[in-house]
Amino acid sequence: MLKFFFGPMDCGKSTLALQMNYNHRRQGRRGLVLTKHDRSGGPKVTSRIGLGLEAIEVDDDLDLVRLVTAYGRIDYLICDEACFYTVDQVEQLADLVDEHGVDVFAFGLASDFRSVMFPAAQRLFELADEVCRLQVEVLCWCGRPGQLNARVVGGTLARSGEQVVIGDTDASPVRYQVLCRRHHRSGELGEGTPGNGAAVPSVPSAPSVPDAGGLTPRAPEAL
Repeated sequence: MLKFFFGPMDCGKSTLALQMNYNHRRQGRRGLVLTKHDRSGGPKVTSRIGLGLEAIEVDDDLDLVRLVTAYGRIDYLICDEACFYTVDQVEQLADLVDEHGVDVFAFGLASDFRSVMFPAAQRLFELADEVCRLQVEVLCWCGRPGQLNARVVGGTLARSGEQVVIGDTDASPVRYQVLCRRHHRSGELGEGTPGNGAAVPSVPSAPSVPDAGGLTPRAPEAL
């Protein structure tokens, strides 16, 4: 089975990937954990709640069929940040399912900071046996459900640029923020500074909901 789990930032994709790997290993199944552009900056799968696991880093030239078959018997793959894989690698994941009997569980974002679908995510939507939107609630600053991932540069919502840029680090001027569709389109970030290139006129927003945990995402994120 090829199964794709998707959702915006902070919805628990990596946490679920780690839990699923744990569950399968407990049943004696042999698997590999893959990632690309993890927030840690290294070959790991890490979650924002502090869980982590060493993983195989996927680069654009890695042949996933050759990688998996070199290990002998592999029952399953956990593919975190699969939205950043190449389209050819998504095809290879399908080959592993169909030709080698490997179960593949892929996790990632659906769309980038422009609300444009990642090519690999689009192909996963087209090929997956099952597609699951994660239900962990992520909120926009206004309190509405957060749906889209915004790139913020210098306090302004970015409308153009490279599709993948690392942000949310001390050395980077780029950060990412989850917004509802309304505020992603208007560019309002809840800080009194509207973004550039708004697709629709600014409209009054609902009062900001206080953050009960006082937490703000500061780990690296690539979108």
